Amino acid sequence: MLTREIDKDLFESYSDDIPIFLKNVYATRCVSEVQLSLSLDNLLSPNFRQLNIALDLLEKVLLSDKRILIIGDFDCDGATASVVAIKSLRLMGAKFIDFLVPNRFEHGYGLSVEIVKLAIQEKQPDLIITVDNGISSFDGVALAKASGINVIITDHHLPSKILPSADAIINPNLKDCEFISKNLAGVGVCFYLMSAFKTHLIKCGYFTKQNIPLPDLRTVLDLVALGTVADVVKLDQNNRILINQGIKHIRVSQCSPGILALLEIANRKAQTLQASDLGFSVAPRLNAAGRLSDISRGIKCLLSNNINDARRYAMELEQFNQERKQQQARMQEQAQVIINTQNIETGKFALSLFDESWHEGIVGIVAGKLKEDYHCPVAVFAKSGEKFIKGSIRSIPDVHIKDLLDLIDRKNPNLILKFGGHAMAAGLSINKENFAVFKKVFNDFIQDHLNNKLPKMELLTDGKLEAFDITLNNAQLVADSGPWGQGFEEPVFYGDFEIIEQKIVGEKHLKCSIKLVDSNIVYDAIAFFQAPVNKTIVQIAYKLSVNKWQGVSNLQLMIEQIK
Repeated sequence: MLTREIDKDLFESYSDDIPIFLKNVYATRCVSEVQLSLSLDNLLSPNFRQLNIALDLLEKVLLSDKRILIIGDFDCDGATASVVAIKSLRLMGAKFIDFLVPNRFEHGYGLSVEIVKLAIQEKQPDLIITVDNGISSFDGVALAKASGINVIITDHHLPSKILPSADAIINPNLKDCEFISKNLAGVGVCFYLMSAFKTHLIKCGYFTKQNIPLPDLRTVLDLVALGTVADVVKLDQNNRILINQGIKHIRVSQCSPGILALLEIANRKAQTLQASDLGFSVAPRLNAAGRLSDISRGIKCLLSNNINDARRYAMELEQFNQERKQQQARMQEQAQVIINTQNIETGKFALSLFDESWHEGIVGIVAGKLKEDYHCPVAVFAKSGEKFIKGSIRSIPDVHIKDLLDLIDRKNPNLILKFGGHAMAAGLSINKENFAVFKKVFNDFIQDHLNNKLPKMELLTDGKLEAFDITLNNAQLVADSGPWGQGFEEPVFYGDFEIIEQKIVGEKHLKCSIKLVDSNIVYDAIAFFQAPVNKTIVQIAYKLSVNKWQGVSNLQLMIEQIK
């Protein structure tokens, strides 16, 4: 275990009304007291490149009642972004707006040629707006433009040096884009465009002239929160504002009935919702549809205005989720067999795995699980047609995987057919016959990038707490100081504890009573997927947690690691 380093100047700058243990937490995350404010007033201004071009085009399309088509992605970020665009534009008077999402097995990712052809055949759009995709869709954009369709790309994925020939591209990661935060999820980019468009229309006197009530786009912040949490982007102040405001709406049920229906089916209460509930309970059920079929059922669930309709869609999504779990368990078991037969140990720089029977929509989850187990970048491939295989890569903090794939592609121009992604995750396609070559190249490039030194994967903690700090009140303070997540991790503390009692619950989780070795206060604690411990005195890393049961709140320590 490693203890985070405290920025002493930051620590001294905090006001006295912040508890000392929280000052330590904030000072290790390089967050000033001003950055702790999660008011909507502190949201960054929408100073994106090409924003004015997009706004002028949207205004023309809206005033002439042209057909608008939203092309999304097949994950939770793409689904929520699609719904944000549709709901926002409807509030602003759009009469002809529809959506289309690629089926990953038929159309591939993004604004592909195949999805543009389908859009022309079924929807006849005048304007296509991509959400959470499009930055690498050169051929699809070209076909749309050649067919007389305007295209606005909204995306957050990293662009290449050359950009698609869209009418406008809204992406914080464009070169020379002045938008300070580069960490927006796809749904965040879409929300910013819609908010800027509302402001643009107000300046034009549009709502008064058209006799349309002034739209309140805070009504879509629940969706922005869900998509942002689901995409595991870095939680800078801007993203934490978006998530915090969305969660506030969900807690008072001022949100999409689809989110409420998904919370119901996951046995989570809206009133006590935390960001982690969105990430672990709601998002996987939406993602399951995109993994096994297409995400359109998830979009319809989130678009539902009637709770009973939303519940029916939520039931369908739950069935997909159960099937996803079964497929995932099978694939993980088979992947482990491959790893065992190859005699791969934790000293490996990268893993690349492929099996003919694996499901294309689930390789990303399996890659993520193996990355956690083996502490190295993992690429998992599934069959895609007769000649090709598609893979998902999950990486570690020391390897920016999109940049590394760029380098591999430049040095091996015929190896990767197409790829895209960001720092921690990427997708790619290769010829099936090139798998062995990719496997070696992938490992060699990462080994070279790391200078032949495997990074140490140590659990980062926020130090020790005294017994008087391990309280229900402080657990609630931690919960209220969120949202926590990537780049603003929930605090983990450690200490030397004596195990008083322990038992297995739910067949695989360790529930125990523990106390600090120099204290007599006994705490309830739980460690998920943990076998019984055969020693009495152990070092435990834990989170402070509020366990609510039958209306009563109690302190529970969530054990992260036992040594």
